[in-house]
Amino acid sequence: MAPLLISSTQNPRIKQLITLQQRSQQRRIEHRVVVEGARELQHCINAGFSVETVFYCPALFDVNKLHNTGFECVEVTPQVYDKIAYRGSTEGIIAIVKPRFLSLNDLELGDDPLIVVLEGVEKPGNIGAVLRSADAAQATAVIVCDPLTDLYNPNLIRSSIGAIFTVPCVVCSSEECIRFLKENNIKILTAQLQDSNLYYNTSMRGATAIVMGTESTGLTQAWRDAATAHIRIPMRGALDSLNVSVSTAILLFEAVRQRLL
Repeated sequence: MAPLLISSTQNPRIKQLITLQQRSQQRRIEHRVVVEGARELQHCINAGFSVETVFYCPALFDVNKLHNTGFECVEVTPQVYDKIAYRGSTEGIIAIVKPRFLSLNDLELGDDPLIVVLEGVEKPGNIGAVLRSADAAQATAVIVCDPLTDLYNPNLIRSSIGAIFTVPCVVCSSEECIRFLKENNIKILTAQLQDSNLYYNTSMRGATAIVMGTESTGLTQAWRDAATAHIRIPMRGALDSLNVSVSTAILLFEAVRQRLL
């Protein structure tokens, strides 16, 4: 059976797709998110997420390259794809997917978990980049506390290159996260300038959570008080901070280095 072809930008399904892209409230109401790009979608499929519909432009993408697990395929014309493409580049494939929302109790900690905690980080691109580093370091999970952005924001999915699907990610309050870490005997290392030791002089072996705040205000006092240790990255120039995603990558791979020794 030939796939459905949509040639009008006024088609109701195209309007629904655009609304899901643009409005986080609608994503919550429908419990649906939009995934654009071949790599992102393949990671999504490999991780077992439920893909409902794939919209593709055959002039740009061969849908047979995807491992189809039973989702609907809808062909769109180049004109329609230009309307729905969120990216500047043209990969030719966009999908509607059912997201997953994990709780802290859903996390499988295993032995010596390595967890990244982000408090109040606002920019989707930063969270996406942290998820990429977490995937590369095989971190156990990323916990986003008191978020200021939607985990399934298209910019976050794009910047993570699909790591939002490969790394267990939980949203909760800082209070809930602190309680969870302490109950599971996970040491809390807070990245901060004040009253801190150099990160490479601090043990990151064993169950560890690396806690990062915003570049502008840092961590709240609740995290500073809950910390097992305070750590910092030495800054030799005029500036006193790095982008939060860069800092997280440095600390994560120090933990990896120590655990390989």
